[in-house]
Amino acid sequence: DVMAGADVFLGVSVGGVLKPAMLREMGDRPIILALANPEPEISPEAARRARRDAIIATGRSDYPNQVNNVLCFPYMFRGALDVGATGINEEMKLAAVHALADLARMEVSEEAAKAYGGKTLRFGPDYLIPKPFDPRLAIHIAPAVAQAAMDSGVATRPIEDMDAYRDKITQMVFRSGLVMKPIFDAARADPPRVIYAEGEEPRILQAVQSVLDDNLAKPILVGRPSVLKKRIKKLGLRMEPGRDFELINPENDPRFRRYWTLYHSIMERRGVSPEAAKAIVRTRNTVIAALSVKQGEADALLCGVVGRYSKKLRYLIDILGLSPNVRVPAAMSVVASDERTIFICDPYVNENPSAEEIADICFMAAARVRDFEMEPKVALLSHSSFGSHSNTCARKMQEALRLIIGREPDFQVDGEMHADAALNSSIRRTVFPNSRLKGEANLLIMPDQDAANIAYHLSRMVSESVTIGPILMGMSQPAHILTPSATVRRVVNMTAVAARDALRVKEGAPHSSLVQK
Repeated sequence: DVMAGADVFLGVSVGGVLKPAMLREMGDRPIILALANPEPEISPEAARRARRDAIIATGRSDYPNQVNNVLCFPYMFRGALDVGATGINEEMKLAAVHALADLARMEVSEEAAKAYGGKTLRFGPDYLIPKPFDPRLAIHIAPAVAQAAMDSGVATRPIEDMDAYRDKITQMVFRSGLVMKPIFDAARADPPRVIYAEGEEPRILQAVQSVLDDNLAKPILVGRPSVLKKRIKKLGLRMEPGRDFELINPENDPRFRRYWTLYHSIMERRGVSPEAAKAIVRTRNTVIAALSVKQGEADALLCGVVGRYSKKLRYLIDILGLSPNVRVPAAMSVVASDERTIFICDPYVNENPSAEEIADICFMAAARVRDFEMEPKVALLSHSSFGSHSNTCARKMQEALRLIIGREPDFQVDGEMHADAALNSSIRRTVFPNSRLKGEANLLIMPDQDAANIAYHLSRMVSESVTIGPILMGMSQPAHILTPSATVRRVVNMTAVAARDALRVKEGAPHSSLVQK
């Protein structure tokens, strides 16, 4: 009797009570919330046959638009408890509703997409409400509820700094949040211009949207406008070229002549003709990004989600060069778990560094560890443990230790040693009670690229950890090369690292200096 002309059906009753004929009497584009479980009041298939214009939600996870209390209850209580609310009032419920609505209109997070088979979900009839596994629910709902509790007068412990509270929730959700907090805070202070060489890649686009939301940088994307427009629309992102980011079109950009002539001037005595320079600048996005930084039109660059690390590194060295006093560049990767955060050198750049180069890498990496507001404790790793072997590799690490101590006598460093001795002080005390290193090492210097690469990838796969990097060290200007396995979150984290580097340069300090006595 009440269905004729109705706009919304809300059912939490029993299965099968809503008949197709009733739907046909409803108003235009009716909303059908058939939430009875396990059988809805009408199945989505039957509802769609009766009304093709209907928007349909159920309480089941095997249909689109699952309405489930897990979307809000945990995070409502998180916000309410954090401010000592004396109750849950209507204002707090409405705050949760509006937070859910805002989140539904945002692009789907990488974590939520993975939980649902990698589907690209966009706000619309089949995606009205966030998915229960979206990790951003806590970040959006808990602060909104806490603020509503304070505004409505039921909070007994008001939060003074809501931005700091959001950061705290973010750190709970994303395990890299705690270790990255100093870097994020520095980047947000004065967001620099960061250029992304592979601007058309979906992971880059999703990361750039997060970068904009977090106010970490002013993005510049290298990519074709038509491709970017299509992919931004397909991914359901909210950003627009010109308004949210600058665009460099590799096929047609007014900077082309200026860029290729600069590249030719750098490379003409290395066999690069004017025609070759034109072709390289037209077809190598990493070169375009590096030239943009070289010209001062971008402050930092990221590349590497497509292509070979070594080739991109060659371009960066050719165009940007190394910092003064740096013999070799190097890369450092971070593995962060609930138990510990370790920094590993050098999984990507130096195949077999000398003792002198290992010493340089150690000091560059130590400076980077301090960026994360940690004091570096360095272990020089080897198959040999405190002189147990005397082959070439062991002697190299022993010589590196001598060089490091000679330059910085009070430095927290020791070796050569096994990895277990580096990470477990009791083992180290047993095999070598007079070690210079106290406590657990956090910076692991490997003897060669094979050892570093294997250690890094093995540690991230066998542990519940998140990774940051690779962080490229030794360049004259801020530049980092990602890897094809980089996630959206890793791109966001490395954007913050690149932004921090750029701000250090702006302040007049070299971003990649050697720490020496």
